Amino acid sequence: MKHGDIHSAIEILRDECRKWPTPAVTVVSGDKSPFRVLVSCIISLRTKDEVTARSSARLFDRAGTPAAIGELTEREIAELIYPAGFYRTKAAQILELSRKLVADYGGCVPDEIEELLIFKGVGRKTANLVVTLGFGKPGICVDTHVHRICNRWGYVATRDATATEKALRHILPHSYWIEINDLLVAFGQNQCHPVSPRCSSCRLIKLCDRVSVLKSR
Repeated sequence: MKHGDIHSAIEILRDECRKWPTPAVTVVSGDKSPFRVLVSCIISLRTKDEVTARSSARLFDRAGTPAAIGELTEREIAELIYPAGFYRTKAAQILELSRKLVADYGGCVPDEIEELLIFKGVGRKTANLVVTLGFGKPGICVDTHVHRICNRWGYVATRDATATEKALRHILPHSYWIEINDLLVAFGQNQCHPVSPRCSSCRLIKLCDRVSVLKSR
């Protein structure tokens, strides 16, 4: 994909994504709560979207603020977010960060990526999602879908998500930074699968270099 083709690609993706489910973390972000975005991101790691949505809803129905979650036990949190992957580990992380937010930040989630990375269990993907979806600030969240698809397109040539984020910060127009994750997560889940993507029905086929695609449908 030529750099100039990204504008056409984004327009096509916006249209296509209307027919696909909205990613769970994006749904959670609808109330503009950085804390809920942060916690739901932690729950979502290695967990299907439908499970993330239900687990997050149960937890926030019980306790929706750092102070409220800080009053729960680790076991109670684990039971509320089950069957999210690694739910016991995530319960410990959620409890620890909630109490740290209350103790050190007055119950407010910081709005800077580097500050968010201080918290255990928070990586660059989560930090970028909190900054973009929770605060509406510029950032590029690169998860497995964004990394895979941008390389498959030939838009970047990178070996890991961190390098992809760095590359995109140089070449991706700022107006697309916040939405690129939502678009490519939906696209990756429904069309551009890791193995055997649905190339024959893809509206982006003429823009895509199909790097490393050995088998497709």
